[in-house]
Amino acid sequence: MTEGAGSTWGAKLAWVWGGELVSVLTSSILQMGFIWHITMTTGSAGMLSLASLMGFLPLALLGPFAGTLVDRLSVKRVLIGADLFIAAVSAAVAMVSLAGALPAEVVIVALFFRAIGSALHTPAFQTLTPLVAPPEHLTRLAGISQAVQSGGYILGTAVAAVIYPLWGLTTMIALDVAGALAATVAILAARLDLSRLSAPAGGSTAPHGSGEAASASGSGEAMSAPEQVAASVASGPAAVPSAPERAASPSVPERAAATSVSEPSAAVDEGSLFRGAFVQVRAIMAETLDGYRVLRGYRGLFALLWCGFAFTLVFSPISALFPLMSLDHFDGTTSDAALAEIVFSVGMIAGSALLATTGGFKNRALTVVAATALYGVATFIAGTLAPDGFPLFLAMSFLMGVSSPFYSGPQTALMQEKVPPEYLGRVFGLYGSIMSWAMPAGLAVSSVFADVVGAPVWFAGAGAAMAVLAVVTWLIPSIRHIED
Repeated sequence: MTEGAGSTWGAKLAWVWGGELVSVLTSSILQMGFIWHITMTTGSAGMLSLASLMGFLPLALLGPFAGTLVDRLSVKRVLIGADLFIAAVSAAVAMVSLAGALPAEVVIVALFFRAIGSALHTPAFQTLTPLVAPPEHLTRLAGISQAVQSGGYILGTAVAAVIYPLWGLTTMIALDVAGALAATVAILAARLDLSRLSAPAGGSTAPHGSGEAASASGSGEAMSAPEQVAASVASGPAAVPSAPERAASPSVPERAAATSVSEPSAAVDEGSLFRGAFVQVRAIMAETLDGYRVLRGYRGLFALLWCGFAFTLVFSPISALFPLMSLDHFDGTTSDAALAEIVFSVGMIAGSALLATTGGFKNRALTVVAATALYGVATFIAGTLAPDGFPLFLAMSFLMGVSSPFYSGPQTALMQEKVPPEYLGRVFGLYGSIMSWAMPAGLAVSSVFADVVGAPVWFAGAGAAMAVLAVVTWLIPSIRHIED
C-alpha cells in the first residue's frame, strides 16, 4: 500500500462503516419488529424457529456462489445492490401491511428474501476491509467492525421498543428503506478504489472493484504453502475460462451466421445464448470449488470451520428462543425483551472495545476457544434460572455479548490475513454457507422439541455442549498451532 493510500484508508472505512451503522440501526429496528410481531401474534417457539430458519436458509443455499460473484464483480456494486434489494423487500411488506392485518407468514417470507440480499452483502462487506486497510490492523479493525454492528443493534433495539407499540411495523419499514439509501450514499462518498485483487480462475476475469486485470504471480513475493495452493488452483486444470473470454471466440455456427449472406438464424442465436449461460454456470462452479480448495489448504482454518459448524448448530436455536425466555419464562413484557437484547448488545460493544484495544490473546485460536467456553457457561447458567431470576439473566446476557466479538473477530482476521485477496469472496461465502447449513439444522430440531422441553432446558443443554466443544477445539493440534 502506498503512503498516499495509507493516509486515506481510514477515512474510506469511516464512510463505509458510518453508512453501515445507519443501515444496521434501521435494519435492527425492523428485525426486532418482525420478531415481536411473530411472538405476539403466534406465541409459538416453533414459529420463531421457522422464521429464523427462513432467514438463514438463503445464506446456506447461495453462500458459496454469492462469494464467487463477489470475487467476479465490483465489491462496491454488490454492496449497493444488496442494500437496495433488501429495501425493496421491506417496501413490499409495507404495502401488504397498509392493506390490512399483516400475517406472520408474510413476515417469514420477507425474512427469506431479505436473507438473499444478505447472502451477497455479507461476503462483500467482509472482503472490503483487507482490500483497504493494512494487514497489521485487521484484528483490531474486526473489533471496531463488531462495535459498529453492536452499536447499531443496541440503538435499533431501544428505538424498536418505542416505535413498535406506538406506530407499528409500517414506520419501522420506512426507516429501513431510508437506512439502505443512507448506506448506499456512504459507499459512493467513500470513493473506493479496489484494485489490489488479482484475477481468479487463471486470470481471465478482471478483479472486482477494478477494470484492470492484475497478476499475482508477478509480485516477486515468496509464497507460503497455502499461497502456493492458491496459485496452483488458479492456474491448474480446474481453472475454467470466463464467459467473456469464451464469448470472444465465436463458435462454428456463429461464424457461419456472421459470414452468410442469408438471414441470421434465430435457432443459432438461442443456441449461443444457452451455451453462454452454461459456460457461465460452469465457470462459477469451478471458481467456487477453487475457493474450497484454497480454504482446505489452511489446515487450522479448515478445522476451525467445522468446529464453528458445531458451535452454530448448538447456538442458532438460542438466538431464536432468546425473546421467548424474556416473554414467557420470566413473564416479561416487550420492554423486558428489548432490555435483554440491549444488555447483550452492550456486552458486544464492551467486548468489541476490548478486542480493538488488546487484540485478544497472542494465539488467536486461544481467544476463540476462551470465547466459546465463556458463552457456554453463561448460556448454561441462564437456562437454570428460576422465573424470578431475570436480573441474573441480564448479567448472563451481558457475558454472552462480551464473548461474541472474541469468537468471530479473530476468525475473520485470520482469514483476511492468510487467504489471498482474490479468493476472499469465495472463502467467506463458503464459510458463511457452511455456518448457515448448521443454522437450519439446529433450528429444525428446536422447532420440533423447543415447545416440548421449554426454552430454559434448551439453554442449559446448549451451554453444556458449548463448554465441551471449547475443550475439543483446543485439543486439535492444527487449531492450537494456527499462528505457526
